[in-house]
Amino acid sequence: MKMYRIPTIVLTACMIIMALIFVFPFYSMIMMSTHYAEDIYKGIPLYPGKYLLENLKTVFGAHFEVFYFNSFLVSVTATVLSVFVSMLCGYSLAKYQYKGRDLFFTFILITMMIPSQLGLVAFVVEMKQIRWVNTLLPLIIPPAATGFGVYWLRNYIMGAVPMEMLESARIDGAGEPHILWSISMPCMKPALFSLALMNFVGNWNSFLVPLILLNKASLYTVPIGIINLNSAYRNDIAAKIAALSLGTLPLLALFAATSKSFIRGITMGAVKG
Repeated sequence: MKMYRIPTIVLTACMIIMALIFVFPFYSMIMMSTHYAEDIYKGIPLYPGKYLLENLKTVFGAHFEVFYFNSFLVSVTATVLSVFVSMLCGYSLAKYQYKGRDLFFTFILITMMIPSQLGLVAFVVEMKQIRWVNTLLPLIIPPAATGFGVYWLRNYIMGAVPMEMLESARIDGAGEPHILWSISMPCMKPALFSLALMNFVGNWNSFLVPLILLNKASLYTVPIGIINLNSAYRNDIAAKIAALSLGTLPLLALFAATSKSFIRGITMGAVKG
């Protein structure tokens, strides 16, 4: 019995140590947000300071709530559109036979191999030509079609949605929209939740495109708003860290609420892929 107990204790201790290692950066970030900016350079504070309210005044004095609203608007809208488009494309590639299907899927795989930074200049020129610069549309519409989302759901649907179930529904007279929304959709939920969470995090943390295309403070998202939290005479690192702490709260809350579905979707997608 002791032979089995010792490895369990060691494993538990290792897991606790790893958890502390992962949690410590978040803890230190919160502690730094309670201190005066110049005190942070003296070392990583382990205890709360007395400057939290002043840092929050600096953050909300720069209309950080506007940045929050813009990030929520962009992240939620882009995520919903991306999951919807990826689901339709992935379902089509997985469950329908038509001419050019394999060529289309190959093209999607090729787009995933090209770094997005290579097309950044052309993307900016295109946004300027259609007059989307200094609007939130470039952060919402282009991310609605992602090669990874289509690839992810196509592989998942191939194993999660049996063709026999679809054929039975067709024999019973069900139409294709009914089959998709009422029969196939419940089987896709873990993958849809996982993809939605990954897209939301990616859209919330998007930095390069907003930095280039947004020049109005009223349109800034959270990452762009954080780097502009400077006063006229000093770089207020503590206020930026306080804003960063506030910016991570939605992501932590979202992951805590959907972690089971996310892990289930990741695991089942890996097995079925």
